[in-house]
Amino acid sequence: MDYKPTLNLPQTAFPMKADLPKREPGFLKKWQDSDIYRIIRKESKGKPKYILHDGPPYANGDIHIGHALNKTLKDIIVKYKTMQGYDSAYVPGWDCHGLPVEHQLFKELKINKYQISQIEFRKKAYDYALKYVSIQKEQFIRLGVFGDWQNPYLTLTPDYEEGILESLGALVRKGYVYRGLKPVNWCFRCETALAEAEVEYEDHTSPSIFVKFRLDDNDNYLKDTFLLIWTTTPWTLIANVAVAVHPDFTYAYIKTDKGNLVIAKDLLDNVLSKAGIEKHEVIREISGRQLEGLAYTHPFGLRKARVVLADYVSREEGSGLVHTAPGHGNEDYLTGIKYKLDIVMPVDTKGRFDASIIDFSGMNVYDANPLILEKLQKIGALLFSGEIRHSYPHCWRCRNPVIFRATKQWFLNIDQADLRKRLLTTIEQDVEWIPVSGRERISAMIELRPDWCLSRQRYWGVPIPVLACDKCREEILDPQVIDKFAEFSAREGSDAWFSRQVEDFLPQGYKCKCGSDKFSKGPDILDVWFDSGVSHQAVLKKRQELEFPSALYLEGSDQHRGWFQSSLISSMCIEGKPPFKSVLTHGFVVDGEGKKMSKSLGNVISPFDIIKDYGADILRMWVASSDYSEDVRISKEILARLAEAYRKIRNTARFILSNLYDFNPDTDKASYKNLRKIDKWILYGIQRLLLEPVNKAYDSFEFYRAYQAIYEFCNMELSTFYLDMAKGRLYTYAANSIERRAAQTA
Repeated sequence: MDYKPTLNLPQTAFPMKADLPKREPGFLKKWQDSDIYRIIRKESKGKPKYILHDGPPYANGDIHIGHALNKTLKDIIVKYKTMQGYDSAYVPGWDCHGLPVEHQLFKELKINKYQISQIEFRKKAYDYALKYVSIQKEQFIRLGVFGDWQNPYLTLTPDYEEGILESLGALVRKGYVYRGLKPVNWCFRCETALAEAEVEYEDHTSPSIFVKFRLDDNDNYLKDTFLLIWTTTPWTLIANVAVAVHPDFTYAYIKTDKGNLVIAKDLLDNVLSKAGIEKHEVIREISGRQLEGLAYTHPFGLRKARVVLADYVSREEGSGLVHTAPGHGNEDYLTGIKYKLDIVMPVDTKGRFDASIIDFSGMNVYDANPLILEKLQKIGALLFSGEIRHSYPHCWRCRNPVIFRATKQWFLNIDQADLRKRLLTTIEQDVEWIPVSGRERISAMIELRPDWCLSRQRYWGVPIPVLACDKCREEILDPQVIDKFAEFSAREGSDAWFSRQVEDFLPQGYKCKCGSDKFSKGPDILDVWFDSGVSHQAVLKKRQELEFPSALYLEGSDQHRGWFQSSLISSMCIEGKPPFKSVLTHGFVVDGEGKKMSKSLGNVISPFDIIKDYGADILRMWVASSDYSEDVRISKEILARLAEAYRKIRNTARFILSNLYDFNPDTDKASYKNLRKIDKWILYGIQRLLLEPVNKAYDSFEFYRAYQAIYEFCNMELSTFYLDMAKGRLYTYAANSIERRAAQTA
């Protein structure tokens, strides 16, 4: 007998000796040396395209476990689609501008924006962003992600900045962009406006106070009659110009030992209980409509004001009367427009009261709250004071609570040319949402979202090429100026706005409507979400290997209010259709107990620790085995179980491969009629596995189902049954015997 049996045994007898942390870098080097991505691209040329467009991470630090989840999911899809016969180019990208990079750099420099010139800072920010692009690129490659790493897209390159400005010009030409004085989310520590996508809602403790606003003398009301309002932002009382009531609510006009009060009937008992009022007498009931137009005096005597009607007044909490300051809230602002109310704004960029507010001048608004309560108490206007724990917007970078502050900004009109309606129709009819709940989530956000605030008061980003007339101070955003700036940016980058004279951007003979030809350059930059949002113009439409619209956008579920929205809005404005055919979202990574990861809890797991201990393939296996439609758990225990599963799958493959060392399918393959029934059974099993659970799972992006099916097949059909039964033929029959060749063929 010329056959020497191998020493390989079924997997149950083998420890795992893959040594992935040491061996994987060798695999990666071999792939890089052979330029495997280029080989794949060459082989895919001419095939139907399937483009997954990469949402760009911020270039401001090392990657975290969420990045690993996201990039590995993308890599699985791109590789699967390539194996299915598609031309699936993957161009990774980075978001290099904006507050995320600026905030991190200022922290490292330990200075603020007043301690460095804008040009000097921009040079440092450019280098800083490129440094982290290089770092993150190597980290993503270590995860085994294939892509065009030598030619990624960066939002700071001249060609991309040209795309940003061309997109802005298109929006201005179509009438979507306007200048307005409106309340916006304002971070007084970062000193900039923030878009909805740039605030994160966290628990916050605020004062909860009921304040009496004295009605002016009126024949229909007794003397000492008060409108009772409720607020959690006492500092905004300074800017009060109206009290809103619901037109269809019934209000109780009551007599108490603390004055005659007007309160919503449905909230009366709750308010009286909090205020400790045991006895009251109902003078009469009044409809909200009857209260409209009543005059009152501001508690601090700052101005006369009146009662207005608003449908957003709630009877869930408070008093049913809403203190209204159009400079400090979007609903208040809209009411102010309707009733032509003054927009009072006594708060500066640093969140301090200005000199017009004598008692609190120079004080931060939050620091002023206790003093405002003290003053209200002193004048007898404070009926009740407590605290409330509620969800409140915080700045996404410095993590501090924001304020609502009316400022002049550049906005995209979300209702121009029926844009909001068109967005909702497209979301419903033209895009596949995976999971389907994504459709309802983004629709609800679009229905309620305010106009998009495009301008930022920061240093690092693409400047908005606004001309300010030196004579009349009119601010002008002209498409001709934008075009000129785009030309310079394509050659020199967006720093051209700062390095060149304003005259370089002016069309010949250009004048303001007041007749002046003298202008200054505007200081604002574009929202970073606009930068990344127009990647469909700057990347998908510019790169030959890609296509517009793309087959798929894939990001975390938080991007329903971020990149998905900014991409969809800008694409619908410019192209009249969405930039994607499908949108897939995944949950966040949490610890083994389902808790959010944070440094303070000490439960953060770094992808680098996993790679060091287990190898990147175990990290990838964690991604493939997870149902990412909800939050994804990770812990040492979960990783240990995955390592054991990996060991079983690997050793199954190892046993099979080690018994094929002398098998050439071209010369040694057994015919189907010579296979044993057990061989035919396992071949039927593998076909059934591929056609039904595995391919179906990959096509529907449910990778964890494919993982489960493959694991069970290796563990049961192969290891427990077939390999155990076939090993006798493999070890003891003659090398060229039909029985042994049949097992090898299978």
